[in-house]
Amino acid sequence: MHNINVLNASKYKINLLDLHRQDLHFFLSSLGAKKFSTEQIMNWIYNHHCNNFDKMLNISKIIRSKLQEKSHIFASEFIEERISCDGTIKWISLIDHQKIETVYIPEKKRSTLCVSSQIGCSLKCNFCATGQQGFNRNLKVSEIIAQIWQAKKKLKQKNILERISNIVFMGMGEPLLNLNNVVSALKIILDEHGFGLSKRRITVSTSGIVPALDKLRNMIDVGLAISLHASNDSIRDTLMPINKKYNIASLLYSALKYFKCSNANRGGITIEYVMLKGINDSNKNAEQLANLLKNIPSKINLIPWNSFIGSSFICSDINRINIFAKILRNKGFTTVIRKNRGKDINAACGQLTGNVINRFNIVNYSNK
Repeated sequence: MHNINVLNASKYKINLLDLHRQDLHFFLSSLGAKKFSTEQIMNWIYNHHCNNFDKMLNISKIIRSKLQEKSHIFASEFIEERISCDGTIKWISLIDHQKIETVYIPEKKRSTLCVSSQIGCSLKCNFCATGQQGFNRNLKVSEIIAQIWQAKKKLKQKNILERISNIVFMGMGEPLLNLNNVVSALKIILDEHGFGLSKRRITVSTSGIVPALDKLRNMIDVGLAISLHASNDSIRDTLMPINKKYNIASLLYSALKYFKCSNANRGGITIEYVMLKGINDSNKNAEQLANLLKNIPSKINLIPWNSFIGSSFICSDINRINIFAKILRNKGFTTVIRKNRGKDINAACGQLTGNVINRFNIVNYSNK
């Protein structure tokens, strides 16, 4: 089964960024192209940033003409850029009059691109700015891929030599509520003729859509992160409404099943835990969390909460976070306190909303 009815291409132009290798091969075969054309065209698109069929000189003129007639290569452009004092870059795309945010985080040994999978988010986690803005729709495969395609292009223009070494689906939206499109995008990211990243360099984060996580297990193997953020169901019900449908036990059971079938998670599943003062940060909460995870190979990311307008939460102070981390480490868990990156441009965890305040270091590409 193919995601796009390529045989109906006469009715509209297919965006080749919507097609992973198998679908692209099927489409090209319908045009009469040779089998090796699939790899050639993928190399033009993803390794040479080429969106002009006329420049694909190792493709026959006949096939290029058919491609021009029935398809195009369109990557939504970044219309604005914001640069943090710590080097983090936030790029903004405009899709359906809604601003979609993509974040580039450079570090000494790696550089990570955080991509969005939906326009808004329907889960309404009340500590997250994205969840408070509502939901529009899922992003298409091409709209997910365009974020990476354009990011690589912008980095090249800036003469930033570091390649994007890691990609995380931790931007706007819940990836597993856009399962098919996310998986198709992941296939392109993993493909040696696509972006060519290792499965251990890609992470999909979920708030706990258990049926979709069970499906994901049989679809693709990538790094898995669980947005847990609570040490018991009572707290999680309050913070994350999805927990009332899929509670902690069912989520962690599903995550464990994924782990057992995965080569990408050999170091353990990542557990994300936002630190909220007086809500989930006590010593008792740390003990409960350790008990929850005692049979699940995992590494724990403690995330200092990032504020946004309209929220009454307070971030746990650093001393409390350190004590919390120490309890977990004493229990044998690899525990990291996540650095706040891009907070001054609202690019930190939980701050992505698509709402842009015209300050800081902003470049408006639409005026160029």
